[in-house]
Amino acid sequence: MLLTRQSIPVADRGQHDRRVPPELAEVHRVAGAGVGQDDVVQVDRTVVATGHAPDRAGEGDRVQHGHQHRRQHRRQHRRQHRRQHRDQLIDLLVVGGGTAGLVAARTAARLGARVVLVERTRTGGDCLWTGCVPSKAFLAAAAHAHAVRDGARFGVRAAAPHVDLAAVMTHVHAARERIAPVDSVEALAADGVEVRHGTLRFSGPGRATLDGEVDGAPLRFRRAVIATGADPVLPGIPGLADAAPLTTDSVWDLDAPVPSLVVLGAGPIGCELGQGFARLGTAVTLLEAADRVLPVEEPEASARLGAALARDGVDVRTGRRAVAVSAVRPAGDGWEVELDDGARVRGARVLVALGRAPATAGLGLDALGVTRASTGHVVVDDRLRTSAPGVFAAGDVVGDLPSGGALLPRPFTHVAGVHGSVAATNAVLAPLRRVDHRAMPRVTYTAPEVAHVGLTEDAAREGHDGVRVRTLEHGEVDRAVTEDETAGVTRVVLDRRGRVLGATVVGPRAGEVLNELTALVARRGRLRELAGVTHPYPGWGDAVWNAALAELGDALATQAARRAARLGVLARRVVPLSRASAGRAAPRPR
Repeated sequence: MLLTRQSIPVADRGQHDRRVPPELAEVHRVAGAGVGQDDVVQVDRTVVATGHAPDRAGEGDRVQHGHQHRRQHRRQHRRQHRRQHRDQLIDLLVVGGGTAGLVAARTAARLGARVVLVERTRTGGDCLWTGCVPSKAFLAAAAHAHAVRDGARFGVRAAAPHVDLAAVMTHVHAARERIAPVDSVEALAADGVEVRHGTLRFSGPGRATLDGEVDGAPLRFRRAVIATGADPVLPGIPGLADAAPLTTDSVWDLDAPVPSLVVLGAGPIGCELGQGFARLGTAVTLLEAADRVLPVEEPEASARLGAALARDGVDVRTGRRAVAVSAVRPAGDGWEVELDDGARVRGARVLVALGRAPATAGLGLDALGVTRASTGHVVVDDRLRTSAPGVFAAGDVVGDLPSGGALLPRPFTHVAGVHGSVAATNAVLAPLRRVDHRAMPRVTYTAPEVAHVGLTEDAAREGHDGVRVRTLEHGEVDRAVTEDETAGVTRVVLDRRGRVLGATVVGPRAGEVLNELTALVARRGRLRELAGVTHPYPGWGDAVWNAALAELGDALATQAARRAARLGVLARRVVPLSRASAGRAAPRPR
């Protein structure tokens, strides 16, 4: 029997009006039924109406069939709704497209999760656009300018270099553009990550809204990783805002020479950019409130870098704090920075390098129940779990973690990458992986480089007994002698058993030299283990190898002394016995 759809007026239903609901306006015509009239069938309802009086005996069966059909329809509808909801549910929502977010998203997608990454602007994060990549490209240009000036000591003389800052920045931008495709939306899509742009705000557990979405529908997720990074800190110094200070977000837009520059802060960013501008011909004044540059590093490392900065013409002023900024009169001649000791320094521009603050404002973390520290950092445990179930955090946004006394190298790209991997794995699979900051290295890419891993000497002495330091001056390293770079030093902090607790390397390629020491810190290895690893000669790593050989030599000498001492004790024990035997009367022959 073929059913065709036909609309009939309610008034024409005749006897059907009594049993068919008024809202039913569409019925089915039964074609070829042979009765010569319309048969009305309400498929999805309890009542079945036809043109003839119903068979009372079969009416109950038809009613029961209607009930069953309705229940089946509802079940199908619920299943379809659950399936659609499941398809829309995000396995892992990653907020932030910097290093931590990118690694987290790719890791989760590789594990088979449905991943959505939300980024306000462009993927790649601070490292690609304003941090690691542009700064190292800038320092490379500065190194070439310095080599031209410094060639005379090697017998190579040249005219003073002409620095075209616009061309330098073109090189910087080109480096960014060459690396950017790796972190592009297209590359992420190829890896199984869906990218959405906009400003996200959490509205409750498992829910978030995204500004700019066409339908305005909320995002629903099972797990989330907060990886929104950090922004440059601008202190509330009177007059500073009027000076339109440079930060790492804006310095790469310069296209004209900067004759003079005042840098606030002598941490890694301030030292790198201060030295870079000085080598490109800018008169640089570097201000630091602490008593030395790189105040978190070993004092000896700070002293050696401070001397190198001075040799490059940087006016380093430690123990000084800026208290006010004002325009130099007549207008247009730059800015004057007043210090807390009453002194004043001038610069055409002011660069602020006083650290970074976590970008957590406006995320709606309170709606999730995520706890933040007074600094704004998200509080996590060593598995990167926040106080909210199913919510993790990674990268610069994360607060302090247990580190065994090591200074936390939080605002570094490689640390963010480790965080992203750990957070995503724990979110998608199970929270089993832990972050261990004891073996997180850090490098300041000045000339010379300053690299560190693990504990400083002072921190080691606070938590361990029998701490000693193996120090090797780079004047004893043949490669350093050949390149006339003998001002560096390698210091390895050891416990009483010779295990490496921390290390500092100051010199060219210090970041690469540090790698094998980092491996020892990570697995609690002994320095003398490297004595059996053949190193190419001459290399910058000879300092570490020589330190390992010296450590092994001392250990062997100590073992030999102990062995000799044991033999001496045994000898002393044997001699009295022999004397006693010699003094005993021999038995008389019978």
